[in-house]
Amino acid sequence: MALLNENYQLTVQEVLRRPFFQQAYIAAGQEGLQRLVRWVHIIEVIQFEELLQGGEMILTTGAAFKSDTKLFMTYLEQLMNNNVSCLCIEMGHYLSSVPQAWIDAAEASQLPLIIFPQAVRFIDITQDIHAHIINQHHKALQDLEKISREFHRMTLSSQGVSHVLGLLQSSTKAQVIYVPQDGQPKFFPQMRSRESAQWLEYLSGHLATNSDSRHAGSPAVFEVEGQTVIVQPVGAMGKTWANIMLVLSRKPQEYEYLILDSASLSIAQDLLRKRYMEERKLYSQTLWVDDLLHLRIRDEEQIKVLIGHGFKQLNELVYHVILIEFEHKQTEDYPALGDGGGIESAGIHLSLAARSIFEQHTFHPLLTLKNNRLVVVAFDKTPKRPAKERLQQVFQSLQLLKAEEEMELTIGVGQSNRSFMQAHQSYQEALQAISLAPTLQSKVLFFDELGVFQLLFHIADKQMLKSFVRTYLGPIIDYDHMKGSELLRTLKVYLDNDGSKQIAAQQLFIVRQSLYYRLEKIEELLGANYMLPEKRLALQVGIRAFQLLHPDIKL
Repeated sequence: MALLNENYQLTVQEVLRRPFFQQAYIAAGQEGLQRLVRWVHIIEVIQFEELLQGGEMILTTGAAFKSDTKLFMTYLEQLMNNNVSCLCIEMGHYLSSVPQAWIDAAEASQLPLIIFPQAVRFIDITQDIHAHIINQHHKALQDLEKISREFHRMTLSSQGVSHVLGLLQSSTKAQVIYVPQDGQPKFFPQMRSRESAQWLEYLSGHLATNSDSRHAGSPAVFEVEGQTVIVQPVGAMGKTWANIMLVLSRKPQEYEYLILDSASLSIAQDLLRKRYMEERKLYSQTLWVDDLLHLRIRDEEQIKVLIGHGFKQLNELVYHVILIEFEHKQTEDYPALGDGGGIESAGIHLSLAARSIFEQHTFHPLLTLKNNRLVVVAFDKTPKRPAKERLQQVFQSLQLLKAEEEMELTIGVGQSNRSFMQAHQSYQEALQAISLAPTLQSKVLFFDELGVFQLLFHIADKQMLKSFVRTYLGPIIDYDHMKGSELLRTLKVYLDNDGSKQIAAQQLFIVRQSLYYRLEKIEELLGANYMLPEKRLALQVGIRAFQLLHPDIKL
């Protein structure tokens, strides 16, 4: 198994061993020989700062400064400001020797100063070093791919995480510390108890002070007593399940970041598989929740048996029943959730994410899956904090998480309740709330915010609703049907904005004159008294009843 090694990065000292440097000698900056050479650049002008990115080997004949010490110092200062790796000067047409003041300045800056005592072909040097760098990068990528495949293969074994961490350590020659949220820390290689305790304490302090400041999944890098420490979170679905700490006695290379990222991804996939299996098990254990919501369990004693010792505590907590309807956007990757297996798999993944996010916001969730709807009975473990605000945070996190998977969520929330035997009522409210999603064009609906719809849902006689709508809105509906106009929508917007013509015109995207014409027609059809309180209230209720009866018509 090929492992990453330090030869993938070229140092100044290694460059001096290349064939075209056999006649060169180092005049100053011996302490900088371990600087990395990332590229070769020829600079024969005096102003060039914008041309450099750092890590370049600079070749020059001295044409920019000749024997002028002041110009050389300007040239040297720009090199230092841009963190170049070394400066190579060719003796010949512009320079026959290097003044001691130049050598002293380079030595003071610890910048390697390499002298070619006679003319050399810069083109040969650049081709040689660039080819070497590119070949080494290509080899590094090949070895990274091999190690990534090995990581993936290892996670399929029972000791997958330990094997991945062992390979990570042997590949980077760093101290590897793995700290899961639920489990014992692991050290590769093993450390003395006192030293390991110090590193765990450091990690704990780092996580406590940086929990909200760092983007999830990105590594943090610190210097601790001359050592470089990289902290890489491991997790998925917006939650960190573990942290990997890499402790190096040197500056980390790009490849070490890449291999650490690959290792953390493999471990995250392993943990996700295990959590998926656990979620399936939990899901099978809470199938009885569906019976509870549909009144197939009417005896509290049955629930006590199903839940066990946690029944008393849960039965006294306030809860909401939440309905989460999920559907993939139709793309090449997700043509449709047509088959039952696809729906169940997507539902369990959603259940896994939902459980994690609800728990983060101090809810205890019981979940069950029904076709493409996930039902959550969310018990509030901190009732002194506003539940609705935390629920909205839960829904926002879920929506953002699932948007990455091209999944659309529609959520209905029943009113708060206490006692398991009241769950059916909250479930019905969640169903009613989610049924209004097309009508109200909203992805999250709380039943207690539906206003008059709450009453309309309880009118079982739909014929009565139709009669009410015809009585108050019949002329408007008929006119729209005949003329293809939008008087009903105009009336709704006008009434919803307390009769403000300016706001109504803005929301309808029409000019004031068009609104005046529509309002005149409405008054003609409904009568001049349609804005009186009782008539206005009846019209607004009638519009809501129309929306309930015709959810496919957008107003």
